[in-house]
Amino acid sequence: MIREAIVEAQRALARGEVPVGAVVACRGRIIARAHNMVETLNDPTAHAEMQAITAAANALGGKYLGDCTMYVTLEPCPMCAAAMYNAHLGELVYGASDTKRGYRTISPNLLHPKTTVQSGILEEECAALMKLFFRELRKKF
Repeated sequence: MIREAIVEAQRALARGEVPVGAVVACRGRIIARAHNMVETLNDPTAHAEMQAITAAANALGGKYLGDCTMYVTLEPCPMCAAAMYNAHLGELVYGASDTKRGYRTISPNLLHPKTTVQSGILEEECAALMKLFFRELRKKF
């Protein structure tokens, strides 16, 4: 499923967005897909995870995602981790760590106590998208 999140990150990259992608699966079936839309929507809260939480809650008809797993290409920021807490997300699986803005650096206890976490899944592939984006961005300046 992390590969599906990578596809979403590639969609973000193609739109000039920071390449973060997320999918939410419930009982093995993808119920939501999203990628960063911050620039497109001119909305600093339009992170891939926030978009995916909203779509998953709509798909389930409820705000709790306890039976769900979110797969995301980059370690969530504190805002997204707090939203996952409020959604009672069952499991978080992410690729690359974010040592500057990730929730573990800023506040490692933001996730719900019942949320399980797997990190470093296809980490190099996920990190490569971020490196490509920022390398290209630096060329513009």
